[in-house]
Amino acid sequence: MEKIKLAVIQYDISWEVKERNFGIIEKLISRLEQDTDILILPEMFNTGFSMNTEGLAESPRADSFDWMVHIAEKHRSGVCGSYIVRDKDRFYNRWVFVTPEKKSWTYDKRHLFSPGNEDKVFSKGSERLIFTFRGVKISANVCYDLRFPVWTRNKGEYDLLINSANWPAARREVWLTLLRARAIENQCYVAGSNRIGTDGNRVNHAGDSMIISPRGEVIASAGKDTECLISAVISIPELKEFRKKFPVLKDADNFIIT
Repeated sequence: MEKIKLAVIQYDISWEVKERNFGIIEKLISRLEQDTDILILPEMFNTGFSMNTEGLAESPRADSFDWMVHIAEKHRSGVCGSYIVRDKDRFYNRWVFVTPEKKSWTYDKRHLFSPGNEDKVFSKGSERLIFTFRGVKISANVCYDLRFPVWTRNKGEYDLLINSANWPAARREVWLTLLRARAIENQCYVAGSNRIGTDGNRVNHAGDSMIISPRGEVIASAGKDTECLISAVISIPELKEFRKKFPVLKDADNFIIT
């Protein structure tokens, strides 16, 4: 496909109540247009940014995975976001992408948020994720990963970077700046999904979910403190033409991530 439509969900995540969050999301995505290709949810979309791994973790293919498959099938869209997974006796903040055909890809958050003790209860991921869905090469990161540009460095491997986040309002300007920076430096589209409201740790979140062009232009924005769904169409031919006319990626430094 030459163009695909992205939809980003922004809402107040109910603290540690999965079924309620499923209901909130379903109500919002009832507004989805039929031609939406990818539905993007925030970090820990079903619980909020909780460290209650023992009480909330699921096996890799359990209730939340099944719910995502159901939504993907119903809307004929890819669905993605992160939630708490227990895998081989370790806990992960795992980002999951599922398709209407029940195919899936996963990414375990690499940079765990040590100021919030995430590193004390979760294991960090070791591998980047790049995959293709409906002709678009996609990479993913989760919230705090956004601060670490080496991890997301693109030399033409992907077209779209998705970030699912629970980014606090106190660092709102950082979120706004880094999303655009990742788009500009990697010459890619960027879609960031963030929550609103106050979580169970009394941390406030402003939202500001958005979709950004490879030039760093905001092409869709949810704004501050609004529960909503935003969408935009991204064009791969336009991206390729931009990279051809302004081929900065070929001049990037080489390095190896260890």
